[in-house]
Amino acid sequence: MDAEDQRVLGSLMEKQTTVPASYPLTANALRTACNQTSNRDPVVDYDQGTVERVARSLRDRELLRVVWVDTGRRTLKYHQLLDERLELEPDERALLTVLLLRGAQAPGELRTRTERLHPFADRADVEACLRRMAARPEPLVRALERRAGQHDHRWIHLLGPLPEDVAPLAAPAVDRDAVIADGTDVRDTKVRTAYDTVATTYADKLVDELDRLPFETWLLDRVVAHAAGRPVVEVGSGPGHITAYLADHDADATGIDFAPEMVAEARRRFPDRNFEVGDLRRLGRPPTSSGWAAVLAWYSLIHLAASELPDAIAALVRPLDPGGWLVLGLHAGDQVRHVDEFQGHEVDLDYVLHDLAFVVGVLESAGLVDLEWYLRGPVAARQETTQRLYVVGRTPA
Repeated sequence: MDAEDQRVLGSLMEKQTTVPASYPLTANALRTACNQTSNRDPVVDYDQGTVERVARSLRDRELLRVVWVDTGRRTLKYHQLLDERLELEPDERALLTVLLLRGAQAPGELRTRTERLHPFADRADVEACLRRMAARPEPLVRALERRAGQHDHRWIHLLGPLPEDVAPLAAPAVDRDAVIADGTDVRDTKVRTAYDTVATTYADKLVDELDRLPFETWLLDRVVAHAAGRPVVEVGSGPGHITAYLADHDADATGIDFAPEMVAEARRRFPDRNFEVGDLRRLGRPPTSSGWAAVLAWYSLIHLAASELPDAIAALVRPLDPGGWLVLGLHAGDQVRHVDEFQGHEVDLDYVLHDLAFVVGVLESAGLVDLEWYLRGPVAARQETTQRLYVVGRTPA
């Protein structure tokens, strides 16, 4: 949408909430709403012809409906359809309205300027909604890089071209969907083949890694305490050492991996533990309980495209018990890394470094609450080269 489209739809969305008695708007009222000098940036001076031309264009694109009101003199009025087309929640609608009318803004500004549209409890509530909107398969908003002297990131909507004064501030685009350019089946085959190939050497390297990872063991110990003997599952369990750690600390733990050689390696090294071949995207419930107390995706989503995360997360949340935990381990960053050698073997493998705000937004959209996230730097002694992101969310009890 161009600037005129945005101003007309933003004005209609605002007035629909703030003055419902006079909504839908007549052409004259819509022109006044577009040209008002308060709560608008920039201030414009549209003539009646401009407003009617834009309204016709929006009607043709099914973003606006023209209605006739028969009370008194028959009058033509305008009703916006953008919130229906985008299936906006009330909080999303409020933020998008203000972004359409005022451009890039920080979360604190957005909370203040949406007071008449939606009651956000605090700034964190605004940020959570922004992350949810950014996590959609077709994102509606995104954060800009901070300018010198600015404390907060500003946010913009993505319903039209970026203004020239903010475009250079945007973080460089990363095509995290490039990993499925040839289709998900091709990517899955590459991943499965790679991990089957390196299974033994990979297990040799990782089998005792937790001895040198105090943060990770702290987090796993919390999972054990939360589960309190109830079933937990690690999806993408690889050589099995994480599942074995949970089981060794009295968790009823199962490991699932879609690389058969990895499962065979895990069974060989931990014969008294439970490992199965399976796909995390089709995770079922435990045979002995109504749901999992915790699902761990410990570096098992690192080959998925960004567009695949919402469905994958939803698949992991569905079999959780009320109050159950989802625990993610990921590489954080703005890259897709390709490797053709891994553990001394030739492979064809891509790693996706995911964005914190996007991941948190996906978990919120999946209905998880009480989210925690932790970002740690690379451990030099382990020759790590990426930041590590851990996110914990809970299903409502």
